[in-house]
Amino acid sequence: MVGLGIDGAISLRQLKRILRRKCLTRRINYSDPAEVVAAVERELQGSGSLLGYRLMHQRLRTDYGLVVDREMVRNILKTLDPDGVERRSKHKLKRRKYKSKGPNYIWHIDGYDKLKPFGFCIHGAIDGYSRRILWLEVGSSNNNPRIVGKYFLDCVVQVGGTPGICRGDAGTENVNIAAMQRFFRRDAPDAFGGDKSFLYGKSVSNQRIEGWWSFLRKKRNCKELRSIGTSIKIRPSRKEDSPAGRPDVLYFLPEADGKESYLNEVAIEEVDVAMDVCCEEPGNDISESFSELARILMNENALRMPTNPHEAENIYCQLLCLIDDIQ
Repeated sequence: MVGLGIDGAISLRQLKRILRRKCLTRRINYSDPAEVVAAVERELQGSGSLLGYRLMHQRLRTDYGLVVDREMVRNILKTLDPDGVERRSKHKLKRRKYKSKGPNYIWHIDGYDKLKPFGFCIHGAIDGYSRRILWLEVGSSNNNPRIVGKYFLDCVVQVGGTPGICRGDAGTENVNIAAMQRFFRRDAPDAFGGDKSFLYGKSVSNQRIEGWWSFLRKKRNCKELRSIGTSIKIRPSRKEDSPAGRPDVLYFLPEADGKESYLNEVAIEEVDVAMDVCCEEPGNDISESFSELARILMNENALRMPTNPHEAENIYCQLLCLIDDIQ
């Protein structure tokens, strides 16, 4: 109870109701609206044109250090990008039922091939419980099992162990990950030890990572997605098996929600064996002679490195014209 004077007392809920009716809130030093509008306009020129107001709000806070509420961001986007708001409002993700006992109980791995025609081969993994992004890599191939295996082993070293279960597609790119996972868990006493520690299945059934690819395709570029994706707050859900909170907190502090981590420690000697047998560093397929020619042409024509997609497209077209002139 909250005391008022000597004789009266009201509940905390009643106090909040009174404050809301009187439009009384905590004083917050919000950023200048003009700065917010300018930042949104700048983002709309690049990958920010695909963001909804929630992710735009997150980007303004993390990248620009602006103090702004979501309602203002929503109104600004509705004014500056009405067509984009209307397009996004028509696409709603159909939720599926999913259950994971805790962090590191199951990792979902998959490759993303939509950008392969342009030379960008993406591979990633996500923790099934916390939805924390474990790795997100772009290379010249996401089908080479030794390169994909290196992504997995680097993550095992970073977090200090391997998950109880690893879930992937029935493709040749996952054979080395499956071999390492089963090697690390060969003597595990639980029901998912040995061969059962890696699960093959259809891509459409690999729900966590497939849903996240949809999020990637619609919302953000790869470099920024991992850092923001691990800190963005997951909203509460009516489903008991979908915990709310920040992925990093859910992953590293499962005890706060009455859960436990299912991480299995791996000996450094086993890591060394897996590295020698199953892994290799991603290569670089870019021609050194072409890179050197491009640098020379940019220096001779005073071209600067691009800062957004539109500038990159313009410089690319200019370089093509300059190379044609040489030939």
